Amino acid sequence: MRFLNEVGEGTISRIKDKTTVFVEMEDGFEIPFQETQLVPIHTELIVDKDTENMEMDPESQVAEALYLVLEPDHELPQLMSDYRIYLFNASSYNLMYTYSVMDETHYQTVKHGEAGPFQKIALKTIKPDFLKNYQYHCLEVLFFKNTFYKTQAPVSQRIKITKDILQQSYKIQHAEFDRPVYAFLLKDDFVSIDKVLKEISNEDLDRLRTVKEFGSRHKTSKSSKAYLKSLEKEVDLHIEELVDSVKGLSNHEMLSIQLERFEKELDAAIENNFKKITFIHGVGNGRLKQDIHSILKNTKGLTYHDAPYKEYGFGATQVNIL
Repeated sequence: MRFLNEVGEGTISRIKDKTTVFVEMEDGFEIPFQETQLVPIHTELIVDKDTENMEMDPESQVAEALYLVLEPDHELPQLMSDYRIYLFNASSYNLMYTYSVMDETHYQTVKHGEAGPFQKIALKTIKPDFLKNYQYHCLEVLFFKNTFYKTQAPVSQRIKITKDILQQSYKIQHAEFDRPVYAFLLKDDFVSIDKVLKEISNEDLDRLRTVKEFGSRHKTSKSSKAYLKSLEKEVDLHIEELVDSVKGLSNHEMLSIQLERFEKELDAAIENNFKKITFIHGVGNGRLKQDIHSILKNTKGLTYHDAPYKEYGFGATQVNIL
């Protein structure tokens, strides 16, 4: 997204409320913005901008679709070093999406959020070797409009992508992308609507009756709460908490001390079967957060995200151990 009243651009990373979103800058910082202060970029409107609802326009014959797209950073394979992965929404629907990757046993969420009609969303930039460790790419998508619309069944697709599969696939040239891309179709049938609403069967009712205290708040005993709390930990990585004095320490040395403590605490949490560990790294220049996230991206068996804003602001990362 490009800023309306100032120079710069970024990527929407998550939704704060109905009018405010967080925009991730190039340095890794997240800044809250009103939606009215942002202008979409990398967007190509394929339909008439005056058509508010394609489904209610009988003359609209645009073929709608949803794709997962891989764009190489060079057309020559021998000079290519990166792939940029996109979710390309070539439909008139708004989307709520989750993009995950899977190794041999576990899924890891990479990105989630919303996308507007006929927009492409950059999901991740990867090296070719990434496809060796994560061959399965999972997209889960919900469809909606801000006007009257026909309900669409959600998409839940797991696509296998390997070097061999790409070599056997044809590249497609599209005006939205600078170079020929690999495109994997997620959905192209927006006309014949699957039945989304279903009646509750007697079997469903019997199952509901077996749920104790259905409709009431589940009560957790104090001992259970204490046990769950014992599986959580909070680690403050501010340098003042780790050393008696910072006198004589260079920025590089302080960063090394912080990362060493981070890795030590993370390894201990995994070894001791902790469920959650929150690292308080502060905002600063963003270097410590970037290095922490880089390590977490390459660590299997966990997911991570920004810790709750009300408690930590922008200065902490929560790690959930699977």
